[in-house]
Amino acid sequence: MFFVAVLLQRVSPIGVAFFRSVMAVVVGLIMLLVGVFFLFPAIRQFFTSKNTLITIKSANSLQTTGIYSVSRNPMYVGLLFLYLGISFLVGNWWNLMLLPALILVVQTYVIKREERYLSRTFGQPYLDYKERVRRWL
Repeated sequence: MFFVAVLLQRVSPIGVAFFRSVMAVVVGLIMLLVGVFFLFPAIRQFFTSKNTLITIKSANSLQTTGIYSVSRNPMYVGLLFLYLGISFLVGNWWNLMLLPALILVVQTYVIKREERYLSRTFGQPYLDYKERVRRWL
């Protein structure tokens, strides 16, 4: 989506004056920091629990503590905030306009498949976790 937005900006440019402001840079940097806040603890937890980041490989364990007690998908939340931060720093309205489509694709084709897999693999403990913790935030 990011590269589609860059292409759209070249084909049909939308003014970028706002993105040259101090406020846009500050918002972009804050978004990047929030993304790192979600992403790095999630990845670290996967490595320490000897789980895999490769979605086609079987999960070794169900992650429910740490950052996973805030969001069932902290890696996707972190990537979303990184996307937003970079979008503000690059300065492209198309990135922000395509964001709902990006979220829809990730939720429909990635997260829902992962949830079905986790339900089959971990059963009731996953369903209990799903009741306690929201998908995004």
